[in-house]
Amino acid sequence: MGNKIEQEYKEKQEAVRLNKYLSEAGVCSRREADRLIESGRVTVDGKRAETGMKVIPGQVVRVGKKVVSKQDEMVVLAVNKPAGIVCTEERRERNSIVRFLNYPVRVTYVGRLDKDSRGLLLMTNNGDIINKMMRAGNCHEKEYRVTVDKAVTPEFLRRIAEGIPILDTVTRPCQAEKIGKYTFSIILTQGLNRQIRRMCEALGYQVKDLIRIRIMNIELGSLREGEYRKLTDSELDCLYEQIKDSSNHTVWGRKLEIGR
Repeated sequence: MGNKIEQEYKEKQEAVRLNKYLSEAGVCSRREADRLIESGRVTVDGKRAETGMKVIPGQVVRVGKKVVSKQDEMVVLAVNKPAGIVCTEERRERNSIVRFLNYPVRVTYVGRLDKDSRGLLLMTNNGDIINKMMRAGNCHEKEYRVTVDKAVTPEFLRRIAEGIPILDTVTRPCQAEKIGKYTFSIILTQGLNRQIRRMCEALGYQVKDLIRIRIMNIELGSLREGEYRKLTDSELDCLYEQIKDSSNHTVWGRKLEIGR
């Protein structure tokens, strides 16, 4: 009798709401999961799922005919990358972000930061999220704080915002705002290689410090340099909502030249 009570208690502790289960498995946001459940497309152990129900380990969850498993649970991390760490999966690189993070699950970066840049870096084991977030045509925002070697002028900001000829193209119009004598913020919706540094160099400026402070709805906030955290449920839900209509052109497994 005691073992049965203990088992029931354990199962109760491990039970999770179905919409959260689907979200953590990388299917969709909790809100979208509720819509799927209400539409009748989700089954648990062969029976139509109900909104608000919980599932426990061992139960078979399907969306349509596809089995959804949390065996390889989705991981999305916010990392505060220090300068000097390289966004690469090259094992021979001693200062690679993968070695630095040393996370127990294989994760890769979502949009690289160059070696000299620091700040917010997302890392995940979900290739679908990477593809939808980083394809330039989806126009997702990334915000940076930049310190340069000369005073930031209205003319400099105007030209940065309108677009700069670099790499045989002209950068997409963006938002740029002065926040100090030598410091400005910039919001990009594309990711050319070392884009901000090249834009500044084209105008006769040198970047002294570059830190990414936001990717879409995810903010660096008070996360200390060199540390990481998992995204919250609300951050993931908001992220899912922003990328649900994004194109999914495959870039997973290729080097993503999204450096600054």
